[in-house]
This record gives sequence, structure tokens and C-alpha cells, in this order.
Amino acid sequence: MGKLNGRIAIVTGASRRIGIGTAICQALAKEGADIFFTYWRAYDRSMEWGEDRDWPAQLAHALQQEGVRAAGMELDLANPEAPAQLLDNVAEMLGQPSILINNATHSTNDGFRRLNAEILDAHYAVNVRGTCLLCSEFARRFDHPAGGRIVNMISGQDKGPMPGELAYVATKGAISAFTVTLAVELAPLRITVNAVDPGPTDSGWMSDEVKRFLLPKFPMERIGQPSDAARLIQFLASDDAAWITGQIIHSDGGFRD
Repeated sequence: MGKLNGRIAIVTGASRRIGIGTAICQALAKEGADIFFTYWRAYDRSMEWGEDRDWPAQLAHALQQEGVRAAGMELDLANPEAPAQLLDNVAEMLGQPSILINNATHSTNDGFRRLNAEILDAHYAVNVRGTCLLCSEFARRFDHPAGGRIVNMISGQDKGPMPGELAYVATKGAISAFTVTLAVELAPLRITVNAVDPGPTDSGWMSDEVKRFLLPKFPMERIGQPSDAARLIQFLASDDAAWITGQIIHSDGGFRD
């Protein structure tokens, strides 16, 4: 019996086999949670790492092989209707979810010379509006006497600067503030709300040059892996973390810029 048996978890942004989203799905499934994940191929196609087109279907199959129910859907979280569409699909296919992991993100390099309204709006639509609306819709529909879990992924904006990523840090920083206040609002529903900063993670975007640059900044002498973040989220989703809420957790191996 896993610690999450009988729970249904939503994980957004699980489109690549070496991504954090995939690792989270796998970690939750190993503890018995049924998984519903989202992916958005158009975003991956626009990024340097490219599209892992067949992975969503392979991921669903691999999770089912763990003995849990699993399904996914392609969904643009920039669409204001996406939260309702997602929760309707989860309820129809698996049942009412009690775990929500907001892992999907929009991130492009900018800096003050490039920053414009279009770049800001693209980041806001996914990172702020998409996350906030999905959290709110999840909570409005929530009906689990045993309580629930929300985990929002951030990137350590409160620890130090990230030059060249102004739109990203502004929108992810907003989610840190949102998490702290939402935790208070949802506490009477026994829903915990926390945010996790995994630090620089080798999830497919790092070149060898970037790895050489980052490695000396990790006192544990290795770069973070998707499984590191997934283990923490697995814990936060469990009953063992029922007394942890409103926290910004930096699980980054002691990374120092």
C-alpha cells in the first residue's frame, strides 16, 4: 500500500521524458496515486530542446504499468478556459482530484533591452493567470474530507537575481506571494499550499558549457536532477506533510549564485 493510494493527482507540464513533470508523475505513481497530466507540444517545439512527440502516450502507458490509472491531455494553460476544461476531464476519466502540482511554465530569455508587452503577456498568461485560475478552480470544486495538496513550482526568485529573465522572475515571483496567501485561505478546507524551488535542474536544457559553469556553485558537487524535486513533491503530497503549508521550499542542494 503506497502513501498515496486512492488519491488522484494532476501534474501540469509533463511533456518530456527527462523533465521534472515526468519525474513528478513517476514519483507520485510509485506511491499509488492515479495521475492525470497535461502537455503542450507547441511550446516545446518553440524551445531549443524541441518536441518529444511520442512521450505523453509512452508516459501514460509507463504509469499504468505501475498499477495506477493514468491519462493525459494536450492543453494550453494560457487559455482562460483551460482550468475548467482540465478539471472536467479529470473528473470524467478518473474522479475528483485531491493533489494539484503546477509544474507547467513559460520561460524565454529577455532582459530590459528586449522586454516588451508581448513577452510579458506570454509569461503572465501561463505562469500567473494559468496557475492562479487552476488553483482556484481546484479549490472551488474540492470535496475531500481527508484534505488536499497544492504544490506550485517556482525558481528561487527571492534568493537572488536572474539577469536576462525579467518576465520569468516577475511572474514566478508573483506565484511565491500567491502561495503564501492562498495557503491561509484554503487551510479551513484542509488543503495545504506550498511552493518548491528545485534550483538549476538538468532536465534537458543544459549544455555542457552551462553544466561546467554551474557545477562549482553546488557544494554537494553535483547538479540537481528531476528526481530530486520529485521526491520532495512526493513527500509534500503525502499525509506526512499535512502540517506544512504556506512555505517556499528551496530544495536546491545548497546552490549559491
